[in-house]
Amino acid sequence: MKAADARVLLTGAAGGIGQAMAARLRAAGAQVLGVGRRAGPAGMPWVQADLGTEVGRIATAAAADAWQANVVVHAAGVPGFGRLATLPAAQLAAIVATNLVAPMQLTQALLPALLQRPRAQVVFVGSALGRIGLPGFSVYGASKAGLHGFAEALRRELADTPVRVQILGPRSTRTAFNDGAVEAYNRATGTAMDEPEAVAAALLDLIEGEAAERFVGFPERLAVRLNGVLGAGLDGSFTRHRRHLTPAL
Repeated sequence: MKAADARVLLTGAAGGIGQAMAARLRAAGAQVLGVGRRAGPAGMPWVQADLGTEVGRIATAAAADAWQANVVVHAAGVPGFGRLATLPAAQLAAIVATNLVAPMQLTQALLPALLQRPRAQVVFVGSALGRIGLPGFSVYGASKAGLHGFAEALRRELADTPVRVQILGPRSTRTAFNDGAVEAYNRATGTAMDEPEAVAAALLDLIEGEAAERFVGFPERLAVRLNGVLGAGLDGSFTRHRRHLTPAL
């Protein structure tokens, strides 16, 4: 779908990547309706809602229908970095609830209206970490792996409908989403970080090109493919990452 024809519902629009996505889409001619827990920026259509609640999802779905959204971008999420033993149980549950369960539930609420559109697209913002099991990101990676699996199955489920399901897989991005500990880990392990504008550009290309999925950055794109083929054969490649986790076991 060309950007000029897109009426985009963008969750997580107040975040670093979300703001860059909104700016890029609007510059390309798309209309954007942002969703966030806080009030939105002046001059941008906005739904203030907590997507972790049924009330928030119902309000968002109603607003999207009234606004005639034909593209949904699930960009809301929370981070989770560190050894599993250091993550509080409540944080573990929140990561999975926000990154996986909420997008599934919101999609379910939005789907009846999307199916009535001549054409519609649903884009899930996943992560390369959803396809590459990286030390330090076991819970976050699991939430994104689940999102990838959900998107893939839903894409096949809706193949004979007007709704196209897609997934965007960024690698680590230089925003407040990744704190100083992640940046230090990335420097120590030689892991590249993209600017949010690069992810926004990839999103626009994905929407207009209508590919099933797109991963951002090299060698991550290659690693995703190799991990799918070699699996456990790549375990030794992540020794450096494991050794740079603190505290040591």
